Amino acid sequence: MAEIQPIRWQDDHLELLDQRLLPHQQEWLAVHTGGQAADAIRQMSVRGAPAIGVAAAYGMALAAREANGSAMEGFLDQLREAGAALSAARPTAVNLSWAVDRCLRVAGRCATPAAARTRLLDEAKRMHQADVMANQAMGRHGATLLPDAGGVLTHCNAGALATAGWGTALGVIRSAWDGGKRFSVFCTETRPWLQGARLTAWELVELGIPASLIVDSAAGSLMRQGQVQAVVVGADRIAGNGDVANKIGTYSLAVLANAHGIPFYVAAPLSTIDFSMPSGQGIVIEERAPEEVTSWAGHATAPEGIAVRNPAFDITPSELVTAIVTEHGVVRPPYLQGLAALATLQDSEAVA
Repeated sequence: MAEIQPIRWQDDHLELLDQRLLPHQQEWLAVHTGGQAADAIRQMSVRGAPAIGVAAAYGMALAAREANGSAMEGFLDQLREAGAALSAARPTAVNLSWAVDRCLRVAGRCATPAAARTRLLDEAKRMHQADVMANQAMGRHGATLLPDAGGVLTHCNAGALATAGWGTALGVIRSAWDGGKRFSVFCTETRPWLQGARLTAWELVELGIPASLIVDSAAGSLMRQGQVQAVVVGADRIAGNGDVANKIGTYSLAVLANAHGIPFYVAAPLSTIDFSMPSGQGIVIEERAPEEVTSWAGHATAPEGIAVRNPAFDITPSELVTAIVTEHGVVRPPYLQGLAALATLQDSEAVA
């Protein structure tokens, strides 16, 4: 199977496979500053919770190189300012602020700006590799949950493009295929950015896994016909009680899966679990520009003057989630206890 690596450190700068241009163009976006990293995240040149976390870590390393002066206090002030801009680029995915906070802790333990600059780049590279390893571990754990045959449905893009490599939900699918399971995949187009049509479909073709692209509203019909045996999605933030924030439309799929007796799985690394958030009610949902709904590729698809709501994410309550797959294993209800057991692991990983 082909390897898809959307993030790389090349010749002393960050390069991102520009996901706005896929699947028809494969171009790398050069990022030389922390501000450019924040812009790339905001504009969705790079997207997916784990991927923007890794990109933010490199963005902090770049921001450290820009910071002036030799005194640590002023250096850290500038670094905190850059970190705030990165964290604000997209508010829902917790991996973004998690990566920024981790980098600030690393810098704060250094004696000089020069030492911090070296340490931050090392940390970004470490987080990059750790994400790939976590995804592969998730894949091994999650593969055991998927059927040997039949159909598996996934939503949005939770593959290598959404991570540092391999993928979360799509990584589970890939690992199951590596293990010999031979189901087919249904991927939703995922309006309005079409991450499923442009990105997940492209990844599945590249990986050689049989798949069918469907419009978002076709999922319920396929479930009723018995063509879907499992649903697996990624997550942008998971609250302490197991409520899941993910791409808009995830909640609808979870309701449909529950109505048809189909297991609904969520795959996400430990960094996506926000233990400070007791439930999904407190998660800020990003509202994006109306133009994403009223036009496509520069062409208007709706009449002028129509009001638009464009929430990028929704909240799926924990009672609709069959299991949560992490790099440390599969967590099942009750999630309050099961996820709490992972909190100490997240704390230990944060100590670099």
